[in-house]
Amino acid sequence: MSRIAKYPVVLPKGIEATISAGQISIKGPLGSLTQALTDKVRVQQDEGQLTFTVTDESREAKAMSGTLRALVANMVAGVNTGFERKLNLVGVGFRAQVQGNALKLQLGFSHDILHTIPEGVKIECPTQTEVIVKGSNKQVVGQVAAEIRAYREPEPYKGKGVRYADERVIIKETKKK
Repeated sequence: MSRIAKYPVVLPKGIEATISAGQISIKGPLGSLTQALTDKVRVQQDEGQLTFTVTDESREAKAMSGTLRALVANMVAGVNTGFERKLNLVGVGFRAQVQGNALKLQLGFSHDILHTIPEGVKIECPTQTEVIVKGSNKQVVGQVAAEIRAYREPEPYKGKGVRYADERVIIKETKKK
């Protein structure tokens, strides 16, 4: 069995877990999330904890037990507190603002970029050069942040572009004569 799957997932107050045929649902103050289950891992709920055990001793079952435990732990954390990713826009004239259900980005191109905000994700722009992506699903929040960053990745000579707040860009030395 996976070392991660040996630890149970504790359900805080206000979080409900429902295990039905083939899926698990987690409900909390920030919404509800569902995850498909596999036949190789058995999920049991008792006394405010979720435990994960393998049904057979195959290598795939052992791996899936840890993966499923990590996904469910992220779901519990997401509906309880939520996840967020911060992005910084570095460059002259680079700006971002939220317009209705879209994020308008000015990244030095001849046109503005409109990125539609998916359901379940909230985007804030406290300043023109900061973008905060929030949501209860860790995978969706990370995907939206990666899509925004992909419009203009940081370039290695001046560091201009869209970068994560905790990202360090290594600046290359320019060519000498």
